[in-house]
Amino acid sequence: MTEQLSVWQLIASASITVQAVMLILAITSVISWFMIIQRGFYFRACTRARLNFEQQFWSGMDLGQLYRQGSAQADSSGHSLVGMESIFRAGFKEFSRLRQQKGVDADAIMEGAQRAMRVASAREEEQMDKHLPFLATVGSTSPYIGLFGTVWGIMTSFQALSTMSQATLATVAPGISEALVATAMGLFAAIPAVVAYNRYSARVDMLLNKYETFADEFYSILNRQAHRIAGLQG
Repeated sequence: MTEQLSVWQLIASASITVQAVMLILAITSVISWFMIIQRGFYFRACTRARLNFEQQFWSGMDLGQLYRQGSAQADSSGHSLVGMESIFRAGFKEFSRLRQQKGVDADAIMEGAQRAMRVASAREEEQMDKHLPFLATVGSTSPYIGLFGTVWGIMTSFQALSTMSQATLATVAPGISEALVATAMGLFAAIPAVVAYNRYSARVDMLLNKYETFADEFYSILNRQAHRIAGLQG
C-alpha cells in the first residue's frame, strides 16, 4: 500500500516550483493526448474518403455527375468535402466556369483549373498539419521542463541538507526522488508526442503525394477535354 501511494506522496511533498512544473507537464500531456486521438480519427477519415472517391472517380462515372453527387452529399450531410474530392471539386468547378465563358482559350481554362486545384491542395495541407506543431513542441520541450523541475528539486533538497548536522540516505532519498518525478513526467509527455508527430508527418507526406498524383492525372483528363472542345468549336 505504501508503494502505491509513494508517488502521490512525493508529489504532495514537493516544493511549489516543482509542483508547478508537474502541473504544467500534466496539462500538456492531457492536451497532447487529446490532439493525438483527434488527429488519428481525422487521418483515418481522410484515408477512407480518399479510397471511396478514387473508386468512384476511376469507375468511369461522368465527371459532371460525380460533381453533382458530391454537392448533394455535402448539402445533405452539412459538412464540406475533404481531401481528394475537394481538389476535384475545385478544379472541375473552375474548369466548368471558364469553359462557359466566350473567348477563353483552352490554355487559359487549364491554367485556371490548375490554380484552383493548387489552392484546394494547400488548404488540405493546412488542415492536415493542424496540431502537429504543438505535438512537436511538446516532444522537444517537455524533457527540458521536467529536467528543470528535477534540478530545482535537487537544489532545494541540498539546501535543506545544509541545515542538518548529519545527512543520511533516508534524508536525501525523498528529496531526490520527488525531484526525479518531474523528469519522469516530462518523458511521459514527450514520448507519445514525438511518436505521434513522426507518424502523422509521414501520413501527411503520403496523402499529399496521393493528392498531387491525382491532381496531375485529373489535369490531363481536363486538358484533353478542353482541347477537344476547342477543336470542335474551331
